[in-house]
Amino acid sequence: MRIVRSEGSGFCPGVSSADSKVRGFLTALSEGERMFTLGELIHNPHYNAEMKALGAPPVTLPELEDLLGKSDAPTFLVIRTHGITKEDEEYIGRLLVKYPALSVLDMTCPFVKRIHWLAEEETGEDTFFLLFGSETHPESRGIFSRASGKKAIIHSADDILGLPIEGKIPILCSQTTENLLEFIKIKKFLKKLYTNAKIFDTICNITEKRQNEAIKLASESDAMIVIGGRGSSNTVKLYTLCREVCPHTVLVESAEEIMPEEFFGAKTVGITAGASTPDGIILEVIKVMENFSQMLEGSLKTLHTGETVTGTVYTVSDSEIKLDLGAKFTGVLTKEQITDDPTAKLTEMFKLGDEVEVFVIRVEDGKGLATVSKKRVDADNSWVVLKDAYEAGAVLSGKVTSVVKGGVIVSVDGNRVFVPASQTGIAKGGDLSVLVGTDAELKLLEFDVQRKKALGSIKVVLNEKKREAEDAIWATLEVGKHYMGTVKNLTSYGAFVDIGGIDGMVHNTELSWKRIKHPSQVVSVGQEIDVFIKELDVEKRRISLGYKTQEMDSWFKFTQQYKEGDIVSAKIVSLMPFGAFAEVFEDVDGLIHISRISTERINSPADVLKVGDVVDVKITEIDDENRKLALSIRAITEAAEKAAAAERAAEEKAAREAEAAAEAERLAQERADMAPYIVGSI
Repeated sequence: MRIVRSEGSGFCPGVSSADSKVRGFLTALSEGERMFTLGELIHNPHYNAEMKALGAPPVTLPELEDLLGKSDAPTFLVIRTHGITKEDEEYIGRLLVKYPALSVLDMTCPFVKRIHWLAEEETGEDTFFLLFGSETHPESRGIFSRASGKKAIIHSADDILGLPIEGKIPILCSQTTENLLEFIKIKKFLKKLYTNAKIFDTICNITEKRQNEAIKLASESDAMIVIGGRGSSNTVKLYTLCREVCPHTVLVESAEEIMPEEFFGAKTVGITAGASTPDGIILEVIKVMENFSQMLEGSLKTLHTGETVTGTVYTVSDSEIKLDLGAKFTGVLTKEQITDDPTAKLTEMFKLGDEVEVFVIRVEDGKGLATVSKKRVDADNSWVVLKDAYEAGAVLSGKVTSVVKGGVIVSVDGNRVFVPASQTGIAKGGDLSVLVGTDAELKLLEFDVQRKKALGSIKVVLNEKKREAEDAIWATLEVGKHYMGTVKNLTSYGAFVDIGGIDGMVHNTELSWKRIKHPSQVVSVGQEIDVFIKELDVEKRRISLGYKTQEMDSWFKFTQQYKEGDIVSAKIVSLMPFGAFAEVFEDVDGLIHISRISTERINSPADVLKVGDVVDVKITEIDDENRKLALSIRAITEAAEKAAAAERAAEEKAAREAEAAAEAERLAQERADMAPYIVGSI
């Protein structure tokens, strides 16, 4: 096993400088002096634990202020390499004025300082600041706090869409440790949308170089180890980039997390580390891998064609997997030697560390490779399984691979099983090709041990499942129970409805409250309807279903809305010698007897009415038992005439009373006028 370390792995210059200076200050501290870091100096749990042990624990600003208030001891505060927000910077300024014992050591990375300056100088009311980074990362928060005007943190080019940038000058920067390839996509996309965009390449060139070196090493390696804190942005980016080109990539924080068995069969193992990973941790990981390599070399065994051996998966792609065979050879297992299914995905079938039994087809000493087959082993093993299944009458699973004369071929664990057309479940003369590529369950009807031939039936399993499903449904059926059913077929006397695997029949009389000639007047094939069980015959397996309900009954709805004496609008639908029928509600007709049509004598309803006329009628009688309705136009006319006569009488009475009052007033006035001339009696 060859172990290769990426050149740019480990501390970047900014982190290295901060580490060196902080360690120097720690050793120079006098008795009584103390040092703290504002948050974690770098994102590496092992390093931060060491810093705390050396006397530089992390604190928050409120915690620091509390400590300063309790003691006037000389205190040094280290600002982390990621930098801080503008608000925290102002907070520290206030503390420096308030507490003379406080000193600040600013370890902010120079690259980050530059982005702070860009955010402050390049943004304003006429700009829209875009930062490619993470909302929770301290570096992004520090940069974002310094930008004025409109601003947003984005994670991809798609995030730009929908932002209210129009009319503003877009300003684009990036967190120094972000994914370079994604940043390039964002730049191209922004330039297409806004020609006035100002773009600053703020990904650290050391980060860029580290990522490119890691990608190159990953592409040349069988396995890759990325070392660093899981909370470190640049470490996670390295892991993501390496995994894209080398699926067998692992992320560890220290040598203790290394599991050497994961790297069985790997010829080359690449190692890289994030910018916050101390060199000592990297060297420990390399030492573990070197010891494993030496142990592996001493345990290798020989390999021969024709052997059946067990290998451990150490790489997986959609075309092949590679196995550690515990020998000086890598087992190459192609998709064709695993399955007959062209749609199968090896990345879903296997994972790293899986053990696979294979047959050795060919050994190539010069290349250190062995071509192996899983299908060969599966076929031998599964033939025994087929024999046991045939004797037990068990159900087998397979995939239909092809159509042949008289039927189809089903692959069951690598073995060919012939299924005659009559046993496929496809109707006679149907297209068998629709089964190709589908999964199938079957039982063996015939099995020839000597000739290794098997004949199966899909239909048998389908029928058994259908019977089981029907039995399960029948066990739950109850009179009155409702089901959402699907109309399957229509006959002259009713509709057959599937209520979940079994059929019931809705008679025409149960489909509608009114008389119908054919069920198609109410329902159609494929329609879903709410039905309920009216009758059950378990012995004959017959179900009578009901569909119409009181709520669907037009007469019921009419009687809930109207009463005798109501006046409604009605449409004349037919004329008879004895009267006219009028529709007063959907599917509800009433009779206007000829004597109730007019206040004048008429010889025929047609004398005053015609079909289609809309008239006002009074409901004079509702016969709920016989569902009959008596209507009258005359009653409305008579009522109107009576009201008019009463109104005229009232008007005449009022006129007479007014005339009498006027006459009385006139006589009174006359007496008043004569009063001066009347001589009293002697």
